[in-house]
This record gives sequence, structure tokens and C-alpha cells, in this order.
Amino acid sequence: MNDRPHSPIQDPRVNAVIARMQAARQRPPGGGPRGSFNSRDPHAYAEQGFSIHPEQGELIYLLCRGLRATRVAEFATSVGMSTLYFAAALRDNGGGTVIGSEIVPAKVETARRNLAEAGLADYADIREGDARKTLSDLGGPVDFVLIDGWPGEGGPSLAREVIEIVTPQLLVGGYVMNDNAEPDYIAFIRDPQNGSVSMTLPLKGGTELSLKVK
Repeated sequence: MNDRPHSPIQDPRVNAVIARMQAARQRPPGGGPRGSFNSRDPHAYAEQGFSIHPEQGELIYLLCRGLRATRVAEFATSVGMSTLYFAAALRDNGGGTVIGSEIVPAKVETARRNLAEAGLADYADIREGDARKTLSDLGGPVDFVLIDGWPGEGGPSLAREVIEIVTPQLLVGGYVMNDNAEPDYIAFIRDPQNGSVSMTLPLKGGTELSLKVK
């Protein structure tokens, strides 16, 4: 069972995998890639899954159910926590695909194992590599995008680069969720000229949720 008081996901198999992953969640010493003196190389953290929290995942599930979503995308997949919520929603909507991007091969394999254990492998297309390439062509419009990727060093953040790539592929009425509040990402998504309205939710210290309106 999921260790949260109640989950909108009713499949005990999915909830069991989420509960196991949540119980095993760990952070490396010093806070990981956002620590002042730690490596920013994503391959240095192949054993750690930097993932959304269950309350964020449950919101993703509910919004995707409400949208009747069939195609969604995420950056980055990590070990597949967010992918599970997306895939469960798409399955419960009658079918679809979550297109994920993950640059660390070991995490791709872990995510695929977690999806298989939950019975959701058929609803995910995890693309290994740089999201600026793997998400450049989603094969058609998507209903929802999660931006929860790796912190960069200098220049535009990866979140900013990826949102510029995927925004044209997002349907009007679709949502974007961002987990890390990169300043240049926030500036882009809150600029009315870029077609979205946005707010910060009190989840995991601040989660930006945006709706594409034009």
C-alpha cells in the first residue's frame, strides 16, 4: 500500500511500487548536484533518484485524468516516479504514452523495471539521451509536460531550453509542471507573450503549475 493517507490511484500494484520507491528515497551527502562543492555530472548520481514527491504525482494523475490525456512528456524521467503517475493516468483514461527523457543509462533501466513491476511498461516511451534532442520531436501534440531536469552550470538552464522546445508541441488547455523554479524558466513561463498563465503551488517547497492558453 502507498504510505500516504489516501491516493487517487486505486491500483494496489502501482501504489506498492510508489511506496517502495518513496521508502528508498535517498539524497547524496552535501545535497547532490545543488550542493556548492558537489559534481554537476548527472552520471555521478546513477544510484540516486531525484524525483517528484507523491503529492505532486497525485496532482499530475488527477489533472491528466481530468484532461483525458493520452500523450504527455517529461524531463527528466530519473528512476520513473513521475512516469508511474503519468502512465497510471493514461492507462486509466483508456490508453496513451508518456514520453520520457533520461540521460543516465542506469536510471533508464531502473525506470523501466519500476514500470514493469507496476504493470505500466506498455504506456511509456523512455528516450535515452539529452532532452534537447530526445524531446525535440514528440510525434504530435501533448496534453501535459513535466519539467524536472538537471541543474546546469552557467548560461540558460536546461529547464528554460527544454520548455522552449516543448511549448510549441503542447496543446492549448494543456499543463506544464516545474519542480525546481529555475529563474529563467519562471521568467519564460510567466511572460504572457509565451502563451501561458501560471501560479506557484505549496508543494515540495514550491511547484510551478502553468496552463497554456494560446
